[in-house]
Amino acid sequence: MLKILKYSIFDLLRSRWSYVYFTFYLLLGFVLLFLNNDVNKAVITLMNIIIVLTPLIGTIFGVMYYYNSKEFTELLLAQPIKRSQIFMGQYLGISLSLTLSLVLGLGIPFVMYGLFKSTAIFDFSLLILIGSFLNFIFVALAYNIALSTENKIKGFGYAILMWLFLAVIYDGIFMISLIIFNEYPLDKFSLFATMLNPIDLSRILILLKLDISALLGYTGAIFKDFFGANIGAFTSILILMLWVVLPLRRIKYKLKRKDF
Repeated sequence: MLKILKYSIFDLLRSRWSYVYFTFYLLLGFVLLFLNNDVNKAVITLMNIIIVLTPLIGTIFGVMYYYNSKEFTELLLAQPIKRSQIFMGQYLGISLSLTLSLVLGLGIPFVMYGLFKSTAIFDFSLLILIGSFLNFIFVALAYNIALSTENKIKGFGYAILMWLFLAVIYDGIFMISLIIFNEYPLDKFSLFATMLNPIDLSRILILLKLDISALLGYTGAIFKDFFGANIGAFTSILILMLWVVLPLRRIKYKLKRKDF
C-alpha cells in the first residue's frame, strides 16, 4: 500500500491541477491578508471559503482520479495485491496531496505575515484541521460514488449533486423544517440534523472556537448551549472522524463485492 500511496502522491504532484489548487490558496491568503490587514479577520473570511470550496475540490479530485486511473487500477488488480491496499493507497494519496496543497498554500502567506506572533495561530490551526478533515471526508464520499457508478458522466453528476446537496440544499431543507415545525421542541432534532452534514458541523465547530455568537445562528447556538464550547468541539471532531471512517468502511465493503 505504501508504494501505491507514494505513486499516487507523486502522480498528483505532477498534475498541473495540484499546482493550480496550491496557487489559488497561496494567492487567496495574500489577498485576504492585504485587504483585511488583520490575521484574525482574515481567518474568519477564510472560513467561509474553505467550508464550501474544500469539499468541492475533494469531490472533483476524488472522482476524476478514480476514472482517469481506472485502467491502471485494473492492471494492479491483476497482480497479487489486496484490493483494499490498492484503493486505500490511492485514497490516502489524493487526500494527503490535497491537504498538503491546502496547508502550504495558506500557511506560507500567514507565516510570512507573522502568524506565530499573533493570537490567531490557534484559530488558523483549527481552520487547517477542519479543511484537512473535509478533504478526507469528501474524497472518501467521491470514491464511494465512483465505485458505485461505472458511467463516468453519471459519476461526475452524482458527485457534484452530493456536494450541492450538502453545501446548499441541505440547509434549505433544514430551515424549512424548522419553520414548519416551529411549535415543537426542536433542540435535539437540530443537533442530530447538524451532525448529518459535515459541512455544517465544520462551520459550527470553527464558530464555537472563534466564539462569534452573532454568526452562530440557531443550530450553532443550540450546539453551544447544549454541549458547551469545549465539549461541543470535542464532539464535533469525533463526529468528523466518523464521517471519515464510515465511508472508508463502505469502500472496503463495496470492494469485496464489486466485479472489476
